[in-house]
Amino acid sequence: MPSAPCTPRFCVDSTGSRAGVPRAALRLATLLSVLTFGIVLIPVVGRIAAAPRDRLIRFWCRTMVRAAGVRLRVTGATPPAGGLLVVANHISWMDIPLIAAVRPGRMIAKAEIRQWPVVGALTASSGALFIERDRLRALPRTVERIADTLRVGSTMVVFPEGSTWCGRAQGHFRRAVFQAALDAGVPVQPVRIHYRLDGGPDSTAPAFVGSDSLLTSVWRVVSARALVAELDLRPVLAPEDHADRRELARAAQGGLRSPGPHAHPYGV
Repeated sequence: MPSAPCTPRFCVDSTGSRAGVPRAALRLATLLSVLTFGIVLIPVVGRIAAAPRDRLIRFWCRTMVRAAGVRLRVTGATPPAGGLLVVANHISWMDIPLIAAVRPGRMIAKAEIRQWPVVGALTASSGALFIERDRLRALPRTVERIADTLRVGSTMVVFPEGSTWCGRAQGHFRRAVFQAALDAGVPVQPVRIHYRLDGGPDSTAPAFVGSDSLLTSVWRVVSARALVAELDLRPVLAPEDHADRRELARAAQGGLRSPGPHAHPYGV
């Protein structure tokens, strides 16, 4: 199974201080309130037409990000309409609401998440496709399900590294999911996720790696001062321009490692 060498001890910035505890506690309470409110409304939102539903999801996710004390900055190419495979580097649990704040879509999630308190139920209710990473025989069927979802014009959001990294290092994109885009004939949009302190250096505080517990990672985020999440939406890759999934995966990851060509903001 994919894994990263990143550990909380050596890779993750500390954000805790006694002076910041009241602020962090308030942020955590607000974040939980926003999360609970959204969970309660899931049955209602599920009956709404696609366009207004996506607007509500984007608003809810932006509100979650703000409640955690994180500022979101988005630059790059506007996501196209229709079926789209969104692929991104993976650093934190925060990556999920960040992407949904721009382009809501069905997620690919590891089966273990289904057992997590609150998060598991929320992920399942969003229509996520759960995969068992240690069952290689199930992989072709998973790729087929992703392709079927893309063919009907839906968005799939995937983290092809298969594991979270601290942000200063990055894993290799696994190729299987790119076969779904080729089979469905839909474009791929790479998204680069990056965390930094406002006006300052890069930050690994949001990283959810190694032996980290979810609560510990959440507390680091709400304890951080002036944390900024940057999403750079790279130009879409047309499937017909790439010979196979290996080449498509290489192009997607190569685009994320190079400096972004887009300086203009994409409003969310």
